Amino acid sequence: MRGDPEPPPATSSTPSLHLTGTSRWLGEGYADITKLRELAAKHERLAAKIQARVARLHTKIEKLRHTATLLREKSGTVLSRIPEYQQEMAQHERTIQTTTAHQTVHSLGSDITGLHYRIRQLQQKIVDVQHKARRIEHRAAVKTQVSAVLKVRADRLLDQVRVAQVEAQNYLRRADRLQMATESEAAQAATANPPPPPEPPPPMPAPAGDTPGEHDQL
Repeated sequence: MRGDPEPPPATSSTPSLHLTGTSRWLGEGYADITKLRELAAKHERLAAKIQARVARLHTKIEKLRHTATLLREKSGTVLSRIPEYQQEMAQHERTIQTTTAHQTVHSLGSDITGLHYRIRQLQQKIVDVQHKARRIEHRAAVKTQVSAVLKVRADRLLDQVRVAQVEAQNYLRRADRLQMATESEAAQAATANPPPPPEPPPPMPAPAGDTPGEHDQL
């Protein structure tokens, strides 16, 4: 009676310990690379967001400076009327002196009092113009002060942008170095000599009751 053949040795479907450890290390390495690049992208988005705020602040600063310049020009235009008023006042004073010198009586006529009234009106106009110019200058100074405050804020935001960009570059460099190391390790694992295949099982011995040629004789 022929004995039942021994079943072949079972081959494990799981990889060896070395390959399992290598693949696990590579997986963690690539996960770390992805995390580093995600952090770099996060800092880059933060830098872009802050740069947009800085651009809006710079636009507002330039608008305030332009408005302040226009106000100062307007103030100068308002003050430019004062020399005309002063010349007119001087002309009236000369007329009053000439008229008074030719009068024989000491009583002042309506022409003289009218000229005095006109001089007072011009003096009042000069005061009003100066007050208006000072008011305009104050508005210009306020605009300039606000622009200076915004400039300080923009400079601080630019510092934050530089910090975020440096952080992003650092994370990218770390990710690149880790990727190079991971790819180098993967290449070494792929080119390494594979383990020798398992030896084939020895041939099964013939059963004791059977002799060669027995079945042929029958």
